[in-house]
Amino acid sequence: MTLRACLIMMTALAVITDNLIIPFYPQYFAERFDNPPEQHVGLYLAVVSLVVMAVFPLWARLAKRVHPVRILISAQLMAGSLTAACYFIDSLPLFWVVSLLMVVFKGSYLLMYPYVMSLQQQDNHTQTIGTLSVVVHFGAILGAALGGLILQIMNIGDVFLVMAAGDFIQMAICMHLVRGYLPAPGEQPANEEAPVKNASRSLPAIYRLCLVMLLFYFVGYVTRPFFAVYWQQVAHWNSEMAAGFVYALPGAVAVLALWWGRHATRQGNTRDGILAGLLLGAAATFIQGFGDQWLILLGRVLFGWALYQVTVRLDALLFELSSPEHYAVDFSKINIFQCLGNMGSAYGAGLLVSHYGQAMPFWVGAAGLLLTAALFPLLVRKPRAV
Repeated sequence: MTLRACLIMMTALAVITDNLIIPFYPQYFAERFDNPPEQHVGLYLAVVSLVVMAVFPLWARLAKRVHPVRILISAQLMAGSLTAACYFIDSLPLFWVVSLLMVVFKGSYLLMYPYVMSLQQQDNHTQTIGTLSVVVHFGAILGAALGGLILQIMNIGDVFLVMAAGDFIQMAICMHLVRGYLPAPGEQPANEEAPVKNASRSLPAIYRLCLVMLLFYFVGYVTRPFFAVYWQQVAHWNSEMAAGFVYALPGAVAVLALWWGRHATRQGNTRDGILAGLLLGAAATFIQGFGDQWLILLGRVLFGWALYQVTVRLDALLFELSSPEHYAVDFSKINIFQCLGNMGSAYGAGLLVSHYGQAMPFWVGAAGLLLTAALFPLLVRKPRAV
């Protein structure tokens, strides 16, 4: 197995286990901390995004001096220990402190994304981005299905022990990679291709792409924080396991889209694909707000296909505009705006639900995706023909 394959598998494990509890935080806060208001849950998820946003540039700078895999050994040891500690905490203020410190160390796994891309030639970027998009962007959704299944047989707090086990497994994988895969300083990794440098890095275009990412991640994910609660209120199949699987439907569709993309003979234009995906995503989000379980299921399938197409192409644009020696730094810039979008969507979802009900995030998300589709051609222009 190549180094690239090992890193992708480890990233998949990290994303899935770290997000087992995400769709069930409203239920967890209600059960463990005496039912705080919805705004509190939204604020917590927003601060989680803020912490990831603030810390990842520091991880990226450290990765210039220390190999990312070696960083992960210590980071995952700390993350696993703090995650296990969350299982025993009954105090809400203490949970905030310990869990946010846990997020600081868990966020280090994002270093794997630019590192894997730096090992690839330009011609292989699209395929690699597609694979990593399934892992990074939709692994969280796939983890929700397992989280719902686990909650059927365990207490909701026990999920933190499962997450801690995932951190320690990642640490063991990194120790194995250090012994068997990592090259000496200045040596090219075995079984990997030397990347082709791109001298046409465009920093202003990257910042304009950051603005698109900010808006897209806000409106695209504003329905996530309270989706499980919404489904259990309107659907006949309203168990935690069913909620987790419906929440995870876009992730399953993303895997199908990845397979389809590998076998398609024609990929199409990147920018046109983004516009089409934004419009389809708006329609899919809109129909989920009507409170009918069949429309929700249809919307989740369409939303998964649209979201995959948009995220893969937006990431592809980043690596088109950047260069291998700047991948980690430029990815950290993009990640800041993605986290700002996630932070706004989490807190905004809490406000919308508390004031206007469970369906309002879907209306706001649909309108926001239409706005993103309108602004995208203005912010990310096609390059002029030479």
